[in-house]
Amino acid sequence: MDNTVRTGTELLWSALGGDPALVDRVEYGGVSGLLPARLPVMDLARAAVAACSLAAVEHAGLPGPVRVDDGAVATAFVSERHLRVDGRAPVSFAPLSRFWRAADGWVRTHANYPHHKAALLSALKVPDSVEAVAAAIGERKAVEVETAVYAAGGLAVALRTPGEWAASEQGREVAARPLLTRERLDGAAPRRRSGPLRVLDLTRVIAGPVATRTLALLGADVLRIDPPGNPELPDQHADTDVGKRTAALDLDRPSDRRAFDELLDAADVLVTGYRPGALDRFGLERPGLVTARLSAWGDYGPWGGRRGFDSLVQVATGIAAVEGSAEEPGALPAQALDHGTGYLLAAAVLRSLTEQRAEGGSRLVRLALAQTGHWLTGALPRYSPEPYLAESEGALGRLRYALSPVAYEGGPAGWSRAPGVAGADAAEWLGG
Repeated sequence: MDNTVRTGTELLWSALGGDPALVDRVEYGGVSGLLPARLPVMDLARAAVAACSLAAVEHAGLPGPVRVDDGAVATAFVSERHLRVDGRAPVSFAPLSRFWRAADGWVRTHANYPHHKAALLSALKVPDSVEAVAAAIGERKAVEVETAVYAAGGLAVALRTPGEWAASEQGREVAARPLLTRERLDGAAPRRRSGPLRVLDLTRVIAGPVATRTLALLGADVLRIDPPGNPELPDQHADTDVGKRTAALDLDRPSDRRAFDELLDAADVLVTGYRPGALDRFGLERPGLVTARLSAWGDYGPWGGRRGFDSLVQVATGIAAVEGSAEEPGALPAQALDHGTGYLLAAAVLRSLTEQRAEGGSRLVRLALAQTGHWLTGALPRYSPEPYLAESEGALGRLRYALSPVAYEGGPAGWSRAPGVAGADAAEWLGG
């Protein structure tokens, strides 16, 4: 593994406030060349898992080393594709969750959940069929579809280039902020009690559940709460709720609200994954609690209150344009924003618990899929051929060529002469 591998881990570990010396504990290995993409997806995946593992050994007081196997990392980042339930493959995306050609570009919708599907059809005023949705979107501009579907409570995002996203108000807001934020809110004592760490899980889909699934792996008692009328999709539940317990509570029902408040009063960690502001009315603050908040777009800017998923964030931020072609948008080889953010979220919780143990204080950490996307597209080291190319003037004109990879201390920096006109040299040895 080269220095680029270590650099990604160093960047994430620094964002988490970790001791730089601990990065030396990480050992990398496994099959190379996995999760191929134009963007450094494998570097993101590897670094996120390494940072999470470092946070785990630090919190547990273990010496390490931390071993990061690329095969295990790449497999985990597409865990939903490997799931089998009695031999049946999972349903990843519903028929209406896909790219659509609009009048002036492309739109991606997300309609896996029944209420999002209903909102999409209502906004477009069409029956439940792929043909009807395609015809309706094809007659409208992409941003018009985005605006109408979001106004109806659904999810649709117009394809943007990286430059268009960077120039947008939300893109500027994302770029101006760090990858994640970590705050100490007060001087309250930690809420640790005897027994395992208690984690109350109010997350859905992939990123948040991956974080809490990881905390369950590390010994936490994770209890996930969903509303009775809107349970998690069955295949999503089977993949991301391993190691946890799950319950249904309607927080608008007084008896369920009392039960929830009792759970929260006894919790050490609260992890939320609903859109910013959606849970504010329930008063989730408690002294000494470690709270981790996850969102799609961040809790700021004009999109701060919007719902979103990994696939939609890829489309809005220009990732789908980078990974696609002039004819059609593309996608990352994994829902890497979800999975990467999930492991970072678990790492941030663990680091907060470690710091809280030493210093006290209620803690708040915040992450967003769009922030992870920004980090993927800008902060991670990316391969560029420019340092490995040279130019020279000669008989063939100005020539750009690749430098030789054969290099050693004291060796030649390059060839001593440029190529001449083919066949124009004398048939003799130099100095002969």
